[in-house]
Amino acid sequence: MNGSLKSLLFLLLISQFTFAQVTGTVRDINDLPLPYVNIYTEDGTQGTTTNEDGIFELRLSKTGEYELVFQFLGYQTLKKKIVVDKFPFQLDVQLTSETTNLDEVTINSKDNPADRIIRNAIASRKENLAKLEQYTANYYSRGLWRIKNAPEKILGQELGDLGGGLDSTRSGIIYLSETISEITFRAPDDFKEKIIASKVSGNDNGFSLNSAEESDFSFYNNTININAEIVSPIADYAFNYYDYKLEGVFYDNEAQLINKILVTPKRPKDRVFSGFIYIVEDTWQIFGTELKTTGQAIQVAPIEELTFTQNFKYSEENKFWIKISQAVDFSFSMFGIGGDGRFTAVYSNYNFEPQFEKRTFTREVLSFAEEANKKDSLYWNKIRPVPLTAEELTDYVKKDSLQELKSSKKYLDSVDTAQNKFSISDLLFGYSYGNSYKKQRFNISSPLFGTHYNTVQGYNTSLDVSYRKNQDDNFGKYWRIYSKMNYGFSDDRFRIKAGFQKKFNNISKPILNLEAGVETAQINPTLPISERINDITSLFFERNYLKLYEKQFAEISYQQELFNGFRLFSDVSYQQRNALFNTSDNSWINQDDIAYTSNNPLQPENFGSVPFEDHHIFKINISGRIDFAQKYLSYPDSKVNVASNKFPTLWLAYEKGFGSDISEYSFDQVRAAITQNIKLGNKGNFGYTLKGGAFLNDNEIAYLDYQHFNGNQTRIGSGSYLNKFNLLPYYKLSTKNNYLEMHAEQDFQGWILGKLPLINKLNYNLILGAHALSIENNKAYTEFSVGIDNLGFGKYRLLRLDYVVSNYQGKTEAAFIFGLKFLGIFE
Repeated sequence: MNGSLKSLLFLLLISQFTFAQVTGTVRDINDLPLPYVNIYTEDGTQGTTTNEDGIFELRLSKTGEYELVFQFLGYQTLKKKIVVDKFPFQLDVQLTSETTNLDEVTINSKDNPADRIIRNAIASRKENLAKLEQYTANYYSRGLWRIKNAPEKILGQELGDLGGGLDSTRSGIIYLSETISEITFRAPDDFKEKIIASKVSGNDNGFSLNSAEESDFSFYNNTININAEIVSPIADYAFNYYDYKLEGVFYDNEAQLINKILVTPKRPKDRVFSGFIYIVEDTWQIFGTELKTTGQAIQVAPIEELTFTQNFKYSEENKFWIKISQAVDFSFSMFGIGGDGRFTAVYSNYNFEPQFEKRTFTREVLSFAEEANKKDSLYWNKIRPVPLTAEELTDYVKKDSLQELKSSKKYLDSVDTAQNKFSISDLLFGYSYGNSYKKQRFNISSPLFGTHYNTVQGYNTSLDVSYRKNQDDNFGKYWRIYSKMNYGFSDDRFRIKAGFQKKFNNISKPILNLEAGVETAQINPTLPISERINDITSLFFERNYLKLYEKQFAEISYQQELFNGFRLFSDVSYQQRNALFNTSDNSWINQDDIAYTSNNPLQPENFGSVPFEDHHIFKINISGRIDFAQKYLSYPDSKVNVASNKFPTLWLAYEKGFGSDISEYSFDQVRAAITQNIKLGNKGNFGYTLKGGAFLNDNEIAYLDYQHFNGNQTRIGSGSYLNKFNLLPYYKLSTKNNYLEMHAEQDFQGWILGKLPLINKLNYNLILGAHALSIENNKAYTEFSVGIDNLGFGKYRLLRLDYVVSNYQGKTEAAFIFGLKFLGIFE
């Protein structure tokens, strides 16, 4: 560290503690610092928390006599009287480990005393939860991510120093942020947060990712949603998941008896916690938690462990224990990158009798005060309830001092020079050339990953080229031009399309797109089979499922969120559509009893036939997506919609074809779809999709404009299973009649398999599925499936296996479907 940086760090360190009128450290009897000790005046009007180094700052309004309370799980609560005659006032204290004992508990060999306590806590759960049914509070949060020993490259790509966060050992802080907020809550799920101040290390124009609602973990609820629904130790059905042991009891500073309960999962791989929960005798409220879960439990592979430490303080006014601080520690490791971090939250100034107005709660759940990200270090030193550690202070100083340098043209040019160098790996992953100062970038795709095979073009290769110009720092405004060039070696045909796209803002997100050219396109525009899967099925098994036609077109499209919860999509196009024929029958493995089919799905054995006559047509598509009661986050320059499982999403669409040189090919179709994913607590998730449509005329329309359904003949699954059929041949039931289709899945997560001996150690998910298709004047097609998800080894859980049985016109078919979650990487 150079001399000027050291001086700046020293001045900021001094100024930080100058504004903290009572400062000091909290240590244990071994002289080790104690992090996140709660410190508050006895009347509860002022409070703070020690940082990771055991250092605290407490701001008092005036000199005088005070009684301070030092509270920390596992240690005896300390009350200390001090007389402050001047500021700053130095106070160092030492806490003694809590002595827990069972002397005051009469143990009956037929009754586990911990079970009695937990039963009472469960019986009182709803009553205690109701005491938190509405409140306002002040909220402080700090987020920190560290990386340790990061590699120079991942899959051949330079990792860099991650914004200056990594030092010479490839370790350091990559994210550090703080917020000061006002939060408002009303049960069951009305929430509002107004961020008064936001600070991001190294970005004086940045906004913190910390959110009060996302960190609102209450163990009074049956489950805690952390990607998966993790069962609380005092859930109604907790005894199905946990064993309990009374480790001991002690009295807090209010002379209330506290029970320290060891929580042990019956099945460690289940959706559970382990650790300690502290329950207050008689009221059966939570005094504190030290509970951890794993990445396996929440099914987020990179996460190794998550630890939730919550501290509560008794409110004499409300006769209730209220949460005053929370720390969520985590560690992660994957692809050679490991690290840890912590999200700290401090709650203060609760009001449990707020007077809410009709418009107190709206769909806006987060907003920022004006100039929230412009507060200077003096402001933060005055208001920050948890002092910075030396590591955090150094990170702020270093990154903030480098920010101006890193935004300079000279620095950005030097970074671009290094990153713009061409390497052999660019042949695999594509090449990118950027000018960061001008906010522009040129990209060219990988010719290797762009190479495919189909029987119409033979081997063919595509090259995507694009140029993008960002018009602000957060990618909310940009324009780009792009082109896709494709050449088929067997049909000896070069095709090219190009386009222009502009995004106008990041609030309603209006996007204009102009595109024209010539391309091969799938007959089913929803692309039910990927080119990569077709490569495999064709070259290895002589199964050419991909059916193509040639489209020469010009199209203009526009989309925008017209108002919260409603997004409009529209496009108008002219299309010249020509039928194509097979020109290649190459395969790597010759199948004696299997042969390629024609490019006409209606007549697979007639290689000279076509599914439609060549023609041109104009098309209009108008569709809308309605997200009922959609909530959103408001940033100064963007709007982020929040997905909800409480209400479904509705799609409405109208499609019209007109002006064709074959008059019968004109048509009108209306479609509707509704989809939803419902969280069922410890029972997993239920998802469904209902779709239907009707053609408004009886014309003999082009086969391209039939309603085609997402089938599957490859026995390989990928993407969402709520929009396709597992065994339906791709074009078997394509129709121009009215139709209705249904897809549903129940993912039990650990609710069933987690209870089976031995199998529960594998951390698999049981999934039941049902799919049905009904077409006017036709018999129904149905599928039922049972599957296992989260298959794999260690952290790499990228597989799924389903056994599917279908029925159509009395004929039953059954097969296994192998799900490959990673497939999109290679598209």
